[in-house]
Amino acid sequence: MSNPINRTGMKKHNFYAGPAILPQEVIEQAAKAIVDFNGSGLSLLSISHRTKDFENVLADADALFRELLHIPDNYRIFYVGGGASTMFYEVPANFLGKKAGYVNTGVWAKKAIKEAKFYGEVETLASSDDKNFTYIPKGFAVPSDLDYLHITTNNTIYGTEYHEDLISPVPLIADMSSDILSRPVDVSKYAMIYGGAQKNLAPAGVTFAIIREDMLERQVRELPTMVSFRTHVENGSMFNTPPVFPIYVLCESLKWLKSIGGVPEIHRRNKEKAALLYAEIDRNPLFRGTAVEEDRSLMNICFVMSEGYEELAPEFLEFAKERGMVGIKGHRLVGGFRASCYNALPKESVEALVACMQEFEHLHVK
Repeated sequence: MSNPINRTGMKKHNFYAGPAILPQEVIEQAAKAIVDFNGSGLSLLSISHRTKDFENVLADADALFRELLHIPDNYRIFYVGGGASTMFYEVPANFLGKKAGYVNTGVWAKKAIKEAKFYGEVETLASSDDKNFTYIPKGFAVPSDLDYLHITTNNTIYGTEYHEDLISPVPLIADMSSDILSRPVDVSKYAMIYGGAQKNLAPAGVTFAIIREDMLERQVRELPTMVSFRTHVENGSMFNTPPVFPIYVLCESLKWLKSIGGVPEIHRRNKEKAALLYAEIDRNPLFRGTAVEEDRSLMNICFVMSEGYEELAPEFLEFAKERGMVGIKGHRLVGGFRASCYNALPKESVEALVACMQEFEHLHVK
């Protein structure tokens, strides 16, 4: 799969953190559906969500999710709007009665902690704030009296990621917005997994949730209808009009992932891409990585100019842009560079970025 070419004829390499790159064949299929959805003579953008054709899309997405992640039968899947940021308050609204535990691994974890405090006591069990979120905390105790434990599995801004499923004595809830379906996950270890789909699955506009059925009986307070997870499970994501177009693209992305060999194959590709770029960051005297090696993210690879070369950062950004690299500027909170290597990013884009870094090195290191 090759990257699109713009009007100038230059191939673009899309490293944006989100909304992020999607498979080209998925984009092309979605474009066809916008003109004529499933031979209906109607655009996907203007069909009723109550049509049999769209009900089939929801059913296919559910089945593919279950197959690709080996989701047990006692879990339910639903789709809503609002992004993970909405889930930051809906999770505690549903489940935080007295006290919840959170692990603080960066900006999005901090936002989740802030929202949870509206509903009860929040105990930050571990944090990597002491080293600017460059690592994943490990070996911390989890009290047995928590309503749940919440983690953010991949930290897009700082470039750290959990590489193993956490074992928790209390219900484990995970925001997997930016690494869902990028690596194997044992869903049975989680009470709930949720995330915005605009990294590996769909354009912005839909949030996925995978929830163990017994959690639906743990709702701790009366809630507005739309905030209760029971509403969306009991109504099959159709209590109100769902985000039709993003769900369709999500389904097509799941079909694509299955067609290439599923999660094991995409995990192999993601490790290969990350290893290639991290190797260049570690070798090239102009650059250095920011996350500790054992916790480096496969999805968001963050790096900065090495000491003594900091003033070259703006020049490198422009240099890379001229060679088709887009979206590699680091988040405004940390600066530097960030190459987001989501599922759909082809290896050739990483190879192009590595070549760009080497070319820049030859200009500045004698």
